[in-house]
Amino acid sequence: MTPEWVKDAVFYQIFPDRFRIGEGPPANPAPVHSGFEAWDAKPTLRGFKGGNLWGVIEKLDYIQEQGFNALYLCPIFSSTANHRYHTSDYFQVDPVLGGNTALHRLVEEAHQRDIRVVLDGVFNHCGRAHFAFQHLLENEAASPYRDWFHVYRFPLNAYSKHANYAAWWNNPELPKFNTANPECREYLLSVAEYWFKYGIDGWRLDVPNEIDDDNFWREFRRRVKAQNPQAYIVGEIWDDASRWLQGDQFDAVMNYPLGRAILGLVGGDTLDKDLAARSGLGRLESLGAMACNNRLEDLFGRYDWEAVTSQMNIMTSHDTPRIFSILRGSIERVQLAFAMLFTLPGVPTVYYGDEVGMAGGHDPDNRRGMLWDEALWQKPLMRTLQQMSSLRQSLPVLRYGRYHYLYGQDGHLAFARTHGQCSVVVTINASPESWRIDIPLHGVWPRGEQAVDLLSGKAGRCVGGYLEDGILEPFSLAVWQTQEQD
Repeated sequence: MTPEWVKDAVFYQIFPDRFRIGEGPPANPAPVHSGFEAWDAKPTLRGFKGGNLWGVIEKLDYIQEQGFNALYLCPIFSSTANHRYHTSDYFQVDPVLGGNTALHRLVEEAHQRDIRVVLDGVFNHCGRAHFAFQHLLENEAASPYRDWFHVYRFPLNAYSKHANYAAWWNNPELPKFNTANPECREYLLSVAEYWFKYGIDGWRLDVPNEIDDDNFWREFRRRVKAQNPQAYIVGEIWDDASRWLQGDQFDAVMNYPLGRAILGLVGGDTLDKDLAARSGLGRLESLGAMACNNRLEDLFGRYDWEAVTSQMNIMTSHDTPRIFSILRGSIERVQLAFAMLFTLPGVPTVYYGDEVGMAGGHDPDNRRGMLWDEALWQKPLMRTLQQMSSLRQSLPVLRYGRYHYLYGQDGHLAFARTHGQCSVVVTINASPESWRIDIPLHGVWPRGEQAVDLLSGKAGRCVGGYLEDGILEPFSLAVWQTQEQD
């Protein structure tokens, strides 16, 4: 079974170096460094801006007010990179981020607000500064850590373009672990266990497909669930994840295919396809309603329903351009995309800054310092996210309900979510023209019921098995529920 709390979650993804510079408590103030880039300056590949976990703590109330109740933090362990995927010490939160004390305080403060905390686990590779790789670099064949890595020959040439060892995407900065080695394997699994002492709620797994060993991930699950049976294990798998979602490895994956379907329908001709194509999103296509529905139904049919309702549904992240840029600054389309995200099966996930309308192209531009000038925030977008999160929390059917297609033509899509005796109908107008709704209900509701859009308060009618009379404005969405007639 997947963790029960996840189905009720709305995730907020934070890139710690770029979220906020916090001061820290007087007894343990955040370090002051002169080498940080200016917060508002264009980010560079190597530069640090100085965001830390104290800054996240200071903004937990903001996070909660926006409707988020779960955090997914990009890597936080000691590293020589601003993104911290170059881990040097897996048992030490980077001192620049506030160290282990800051994480302990963050988890405590988050849990007091009923906010969960999931860490990013980078177990396929480490950085060159990792103790085992440094030992190997100094001692070569004499090192007891030789078999922790995939060495081709000596010298390692660790600082050349063509290193003599396996590395992630042949990047010498990221030597790949040999997880077949029992000692290396035990070391990584002990890392996964260790941080539950701090009360974390799960792991997001970086490139888990590159550890091509199902037994490793089965053991990982056993060890993690022994620490916390309600821990969330979510893998970074960009496409079909059937292999990992059989109940013995991951609870869920980052559901980029669902995000691509939403962007395809909502974006239409506005999509910046070239921008997306040069990123992890790959080729984005403009989709009509039927094509979008077909993709969604395919996704919902691939996995057990437990996994479907636990998927980390995501449109953009630190690995993609920002949604505001992909949709070329069309705030109404961005609003509709997020509204749709909250009505589909799975767990909505929002990348920091997307809630205020931040722009951003390819890495590192998509990792700008968080925009804290409220005068520059897209307030309508923020209200949409708050409203959709509140609606999702108030309606169990939006968290647990099955998906049933009702209607699709051009930019008009309608579906029902059904859970037990409760059903709602979602209508989406992804076109620039108003849509007078007249859609078949296929037995979702009895005939003669009155209906109301829970977002706008507008009324509709159920006549002869059809929902009619509701007017949907361009690039908008309605969530219909029946009302008993007087």
